[in-house]
Amino acid sequence: MSQTAMSRTATSQHAFRDPGAEERVRASFARQGLMATLGADLILIAPGRVEIALPYGPELTQQNGYFHAGGTAAIADSAGGYAGFTLFPAGTDVLTVEFKLNLVAPAEGDRLVAVGEVIRAGRTLTVCDLKVYGEHGDRRTLCAAGMQTLICVPERP
Repeated sequence: MSQTAMSRTATSQHAFRDPGAEERVRASFARQGLMATLGADLILIAPGRVEIALPYGPELTQQNGYFHAGGTAAIADSAGGYAGFTLFPAGTDVLTVEFKLNLVAPAEGDRLVAVGEVIRAGRTLTVCDLKVYGEHGDRRTLCAAGMQTLICVPERP
């Protein structure tokens, strides 16, 4: 099975703690001005896993025509954050405590796809694996990998 097919049929060791988790993720994502400005889209929401796509555009590039690391990092951070958020109880929200991202290849292609996956979900802190792939047609190349720590906080009124 190709990596693309695997990501679209993700199975998870986790389960939603809140039956409204998917809708809470969608609503929160819709409120993110940066994701809207970048043109990013949620493409997969599963318990403990979220994928976000960023279509190529010249306004998202650095001086050599590759996706800028700022866009790469932004979608990685959001994918991981929402992956953790899928496992948080109702009435809570998510904030990133820290993340580390290694850029392992130039970010290029028709789009980038960030994959956030929960490694360990705690009561207060959650740790996620972050991957960002450049997609060109059916070819997928890893361009960034990292880890993230999230904190579960009370929802703001």
